[in-house]
Amino acid sequence: MANMSVQLVAVERLLWSGEATSVVAQTTEGEIGILPGHEPVLGQLIEGGVVRIKTTENDTVTAAVHGGFLSVTGDGVSVLAEDAELSQEIDVAKAREDAKSEDEQARTQAAARLRAAGQTD
Repeated sequence: MANMSVQLVAVERLLWSGEATSVVAQTTEGEIGILPGHEPVLGQLIEGGVVRIKTTENDTVTAAVHGGFLSVTGDGVSVLAEDAELSQEIDVAKAREDAKSEDEQARTQAAARLRAAGQTD
């Protein structure tokens, strides 16, 4: 099976980089799935979205992503997020607390963190 180079980057750090067989992300135009050989595309990531990367080792890297862009070129895929958290880094109890916030943005981000961590909203 063909592979592609993928980078998941937030403003403050590189979260994951490696070879993958697919990427699924939520953009302002809807959910998009990327496979090796995909045509070049640039998409704006939604606030409070989830990105899933299927690695060549058949693992899934999942992250809550808050804004940014998805760029697909002949060289690979770059997910450039304003803010992002890998699923294993998410404090589920804090996310559940944040989901009750009066701040809509905090609730949106909390819902994405819970989805990325495999929890229900």
